[in-house]
Formats: sequence, C-alpha cells, structure tokens
Amino acid sequence: MSKSTTAVDGATQTEIRPRYEGSNICTWIGFKHVNYMVEEAVYDHLRQLGLPAGKLYERHGLGVDITDIDTKIRTAFHIDDLATATVTPAADKGDGRRFTVEMTVEREGETVKAVTSKVAVQFRLDPHGHPAEEPPAELAGHVTDRLGAGAEPIRVEPGTDPADLLTAGKNAFAWTWRIPYFYCHFTERMQMSGYLRQMEEVVDLFLEDRGVSIKTLLDEQDWIPVVPHSKITILDEANMEETLYTVFTVENVFKRFTYTARMDTYVLRDGVLVPTATGRITHGWAVIENRRDWSLVDFDDRLVNGLNGKAGKITARGTA
Repeated sequence: MSKSTTAVDGATQTEIRPRYEGSNICTWIGFKHVNYMVEEAVYDHLRQLGLPAGKLYERHGLGVDITDIDTKIRTAFHIDDLATATVTPAADKGDGRRFTVEMTVEREGETVKAVTSKVAVQFRLDPHGHPAEEPPAELAGHVTDRLGAGAEPIRVEPGTDPADLLTAGKNAFAWTWRIPYFYCHFTERMQMSGYLRQMEEVVDLFLEDRGVSIKTLLDEQDWIPVVPHSKITILDEANMEETLYTVFTVENVFKRFTYTARMDTYVLRDGVLVPTATGRITHGWAVIENRRDWSLVDFDDRLVNGLNGKAGKITARGTA
C-alpha cells in the first residue's frame, strides 16, 4: 500500500494491490483476496486516524476484529492492478465501528468502480492478565468483552452426528475441521480472514462432492466459478483447536445464471452447537476466452443437477 490520504469528512484513501496468492486461474483475483484488500483498506484507515491495530493491542489490550463484511465485486481485479480504496465512516449500530469501502481501478484510461463493501469492526478486550492502558477516548462505547451478535444454539442428543443433524432434509453439505493457530489472531480466536478461507474451501469441497469440481469444469469446458457477492457475519467466538462444523446450503438457482448459498459455522461445546458465523455467497460461471478475458455462461444440466443434488459430508480434509 502507498499514498494514504485523509479527507475532511473522515474518509481516507489508500492505494493497494492484490496479493499474488489470489491469482489462481489466469491472472484474475478471487473473491477471498478481494475481501483481503477491503480488510487492509479498513486497517489502514484506522492507522491513519491514529488507531493502528498493533498499538491498540500492545498498549491498550484491544484486538481489532472485523466482524461483518459484505462485498460486491463489479469489475474483476487482475494481479498487477493498482486499486484506490476509499474508506468512509458509516452510522454505527451499537456493535462497533462501521465503514463503507469503495475501490476503483483504471481500465483503458478510465476510472472504473470495482468493489463496494460494508464492514463492521469491534474492539475486543484481551482476556489475558497482562497490564494495559485504558482504551482511547474515541473508542468509548465501542469496546466489547466478546465478539459477535449472538445466535440461538442447537442441542445435540447423545449419539447424534452433528454434521448429520445440520444437513438433515436440506440441500446442504457439511465439513468438519480443526481450527489451526494460523487461522487465528490475538492469541486464540479465529479471525474474519479465516472465515473467508473457510467459505472458499467449503465451496470447493461441495462442488467436488456433487461431481462438478472446479478442475472438472476447467478441464472439460474451460469454465471457472465467479463470485459477484459475498457476506460473512461473526456471531460468536471460535477458538484455536476447536472443531468447526461448516455447513454449506444451496438456497436458490436463478435462471441457470447464478446460484446463492449460505455458509453457517458451529462449534460443539457441552453438547450444544454454538453458531459462530453465518454468510452468503453468490456464484456464476464463466468461460475463459483468452488469458485475460472471460464471459458469463448459462449453467448446463450437469451443473444444475449437481447444485440441486443430495447432501454429503467430508470430515477433516486438511486445511485451506
């Protein structure tokens, strides 16, 4: 990032490039890494306001946690693009600070809107007993002892497989997974970028389970999945080395052009499934025209049947 600026209305601008890791198929950047760019813009905004995440944690014992991210991708990023991100404070809703993020990119001499996003940030008190200063005055009313908006837990009867319970009677897929330390921050809890990685991988596993894996459609039809919209909200904290149950549920296939699905995650504590995050993602498919361009296509019967198929589950397939 470079060329950070602050406006009179409290908005900030910064230039940011996508990370090379996110360029997986040709030179296009996937939705997860677009969201990473949004995250970095928000953290730079706080830095410009004198509230850098490092200082807040080290001096005040506050973890800066993104707890809600809702991103629409209007123009695809490529690996060498330089985006201009504008972060503007939005009306708070009692659960931390809220911001809107808009990213633009140059295309053939014109400035094009590429991404719009809504983001919520909470400032979480560190539970460990190390000395810390009082929170900065400007964060009064925004400090919390625990992340999340909360959701109704689900009791699991003895002998019941939680994955079976969560997918019963639904067009859903479940994945059971151990949370590793590198999905966490501020010592113990899973962070938003970890949930973005979880959403990316559960889609990959779901499509493989339904016989329409990403590689299959690439090899046979030159098709790739594209994501115009994704959203994740943290409902409670999930901690390092807990078992996370991730459920991916297809909600709607729209005119053979896009499908929408929900991701819900849970941890099992004392016989109760505690919801820790929920999100939604919209997918389309595109055909690769050349090394730079693609165009959207209608779903064929194989893909439609796969999306509408039977429930499945995979247990503990590595990490993303």
